[in-house]
Amino acid sequence: MKNRKRNRMLNYDYSKDAIYFITVITGNRIHHSGRINDGVMQLNNFGNIVENQIFWLEKQYPYFELHNFVIMPNHIHLLFRIDHTKTQDESVKIKSVSSLMGALKTTTSKQIHLLENDAFKWHRSFHDHIVRSDLSYDRITHYITNNPRKSDDDKFYL
Repeated sequence: MKNRKRNRMLNYDYSKDAIYFITVITGNRIHHSGRINDGVMQLNNFGNIVENQIFWLEKQYPYFELHNFVIMPNHIHLLFRIDHTKTQDESVKIKSVSSLMGALKTTTSKQIHLLENDAFKWHRSFHDHIVRSDLSYDRITHYITNNPRKSDDDKFYL
């Protein structure tokens, strides 16, 4: 597929210490995780699974430092840092952002399917942004925090 758009920055090491802003969308943008009521996201059982697995990432991978996140009905936004200094064991291989998102998608899908929602799936890939400045970090944090209240302005929310 030579005309396919590249998802990741060419020659960038996505296991490198940095702050990453990630958006993961459900397959066909179907609302699986709950609903927004008066600007507040109300998670259902599937949304609770996604939330639990986000916290699981932080427990499972000591170098994964969660800064902010929001679960929306049909997507999630994550802001996290990969920080290799958080692990003292040099034999620990730092997973790339793609591997971390793969772990999140796999574990959430498996648990949601066990609750008999076989229709649940994640979109094939994810959107990433490497945060390079304090101003960008502040804007992204504000965006994530206010996403449920401003869902009408969110291009991922339909």
